[in-house]
Amino acid sequence: MSMIDRSGTFRLGDFEVRRLGYGAMQLAGPGVFGPPKNRAEAVAVLRAAVEAGVNHIDTSDFYGPHVTNEIIREALHPYADDLVIVTKIGARRGQGGSWLPAFSADELRQAVHDNLRNLGLDILPVVNLRAMFSVHGPAEGSLEEPLSALAEMQKEGLVRHIGLSNVTQRQVEDGRRICSVVCVQNQYNLAQRADDGLIGRLQAEGTAYVPFFPLGGFTPLQSSALSGVADRLGRTPMQIALAWLLQRASNILLIPGTSSTGHLQENLAAAEVTLNDDDLAELDGIAGSAAGL
Repeated sequence: MSMIDRSGTFRLGDFEVRRLGYGAMQLAGPGVFGPPKNRAEAVAVLRAAVEAGVNHIDTSDFYGPHVTNEIIREALHPYADDLVIVTKIGARRGQGGSWLPAFSADELRQAVHDNLRNLGLDILPVVNLRAMFSVHGPAEGSLEEPLSALAEMQKEGLVRHIGLSNVTQRQVEDGRRICSVVCVQNQYNLAQRADDGLIGRLQAEGTAYVPFFPLGGFTPLQSSALSGVADRLGRTPMQIALAWLLQRASNILLIPGTSSTGHLQENLAAAEVTLNDDDLAELDGIAGSAAGL
């Protein structure tokens, strides 16, 4: 029996995935650039995740670049029939690791083919188009041209499903006029909750929502309330933060990342945590509290 059965499953397009997945970003070097310091450990983490029941892995060929996809292929290819690898396009890495938009039709097509080649796939199960109007969060801007280019590759059979990342509610609505959108991947966690309304709307429609930086990202969550609940339940603060997300809405799919097998086991054990009403009330206060971060 896998460690994460209790977290349940949710639909991602026509796939059924377990709600606790794995994000591969941290398998690259510092700043998601260059190779990892320990490639063997990176391979071991991926294999341990799948062995524990994870069947949803999030990645991108601009992680490294190319590094995480090559490690995923080394560790897991040929892939299990139920493993869903989700990638994203729309950005590229500059010299020194800067994040730059890569939104033209030619750049997007190259990105799809790079992901196919480096992952060893004939078709990408899910591709998220990342809006790069702002690196630091969603910003309005038209996705019509890049999303139309991605939809064309879907018709060609290179891409099975399309999602959106780093987007506003308006961009989700506009995008659905071009193609079916099976998931939205935005920044969301206990302290950063701008998408509360969007999550509810997507939940009502049966669409998956995938929070990136579920533990705060490059600035890990720190809160006296979070630590207090963790101490009371005999868990780590990060396990409580993940458990809160699992209980927040049924359409939330988690992709916490780590380069350590020990941290992986801790993350997956968050599925065993049940928060009661008092716990939830205390945690819900973090977002509105100046002391929350």
